[in-house]
Amino acid sequence: MVNSLNSILVEGKLIADPVMEDGVCDFRIESVRTYMFGEERKTEESIFPITTRSRLAEVCGEYLKTGRGVRVVGRLRMVPEGNAEIVAEHVEFQPVRKSVPVAATA
Repeated sequence: MVNSLNSILVEGKLIADPVMEDGVCDFRIESVRTYMFGEERKTEESIFPITTRSRLAEVCGEYLKTGRGVRVVGRLRMVPEGNAEIVAEHVEFQPVRKSVPVAATA
């Protein structure tokens, strides 16, 4: 018997604040990939639904906000609507970049 491998790694930015409900935190990330196609630069944008549970859900619900970068390791799961979502097993938060005010010059 062969064990099935179901693992995914995706990186992107939250497109909206996460939604917490009954110990589950759901959010969506946008992943943008740029590549060259001959002489032309192409951009591919993908949006992935992510779901977290338990303590990971609590942490994601508390610290994630729109625009925050994340790296998610998890597995794919089919939902009743026939679409796939990523069930996160690990979420890395990218540092929040604070804007530095530009000094006025005379």
